[in-house]
Amino acid sequence: MDINAKNLLEKLNNNHALSIDEYDYLLKHMDIDLMNVASEFARIKQRQHYGNKIFVRGLIEFTNFCRNNCYYCGIRRDNSDCERYRLSKAQILECANVGYDLGFRTVVLQGGEDFAYTDEDICEIIRAIKSSNPDMVITLSIGERSRASYEAYFNAGARRYLLRHETANPELYAKLHPQEMSWQNRMDCLQTLREIGYQVGAGFMVESPGQTTYDLAMDLKFIQDFKPDMCGIGPYISHKETPFAKETSGGADTTLFCLSLIRMIYPQILLPATTALGTVDEHGREKGILAGANVLMPNLSPTSVRSKYTLYDNKICTGEEAAECVTCLRNRVTAIGYEIVEDPGNRSGFNTN
Repeated sequence: MDINAKNLLEKLNNNHALSIDEYDYLLKHMDIDLMNVASEFARIKQRQHYGNKIFVRGLIEFTNFCRNNCYYCGIRRDNSDCERYRLSKAQILECANVGYDLGFRTVVLQGGEDFAYTDEDICEIIRAIKSSNPDMVITLSIGERSRASYEAYFNAGARRYLLRHETANPELYAKLHPQEMSWQNRMDCLQTLREIGYQVGAGFMVESPGQTTYDLAMDLKFIQDFKPDMCGIGPYISHKETPFAKETSGGADTTLFCLSLIRMIYPQILLPATTALGTVDEHGREKGILAGANVLMPNLSPTSVRSKYTLYDNKICTGEEAAECVTCLRNRVTAIGYEIVEDPGNRSGFNTN
């Protein structure tokens, strides 16, 4: 283990802040020993703020239509081989009710940027879920919208919004997205969501095509400065029907190291062990928790559509019923000394109402 890197880890653990160059140094000198030290520091922070609790968010992937054409994404607009679907309001409500009965107190409505659902449609869905389950916290993950739209959803009862920034480097963003998409607009949306009062989730891909350790260091510095309430990260995984089909997918190690660093940067953060991490490593979600993560996002979508929401190839859990998935995760979590709890899972110090 590089002694300077270990000293930087200790500095981060104590001060929760480093420079971009220091993060870059850590990433360049990552090895198994440094990862182990980082995960030990991260677990201490994790336990201080959340004990051994693991929060679950029920994921409802309600549409795979998308107006965008991101070069890495399997549901991109120009993928003519993608079998498209939209869930009805009744189907979405049924998924949320199933999740509630299984103990979920947070539901995530996720989809491509599909404007076939109007703002009023989205608001009606939010109000219907809240009417059936008043203590269910509703998270939206439906991309870039106007301030007026975000305000309407908030007024209808949504309290969390996930919008991955993908990369803090605008030059890399331009390599991953078509020209009509704007890095600055993505950043402006995140700021708008915070101003409105949402718990805000950001996030980035790890080892995406063309990404350097310095790019990742910029992401860590962005998390340090913006302090999102939640940060979803996962390894880049290629999809056969995208311009990046032949690009090499990322592995688990760098994502695990970044999870530990993020826990040290912002100890109160909500940090998922993502499905992508579980896809590249059979035990990736358990390893993610042991690296500092404290959130899991099981799928509540109907099994008939799960295989159609393929952002990347070989996605896991596409055939499991919701109850099967929850039972499997509960057993996995218990085996490593943690406990899935029936709780909305707010960020430490934040009250959702």
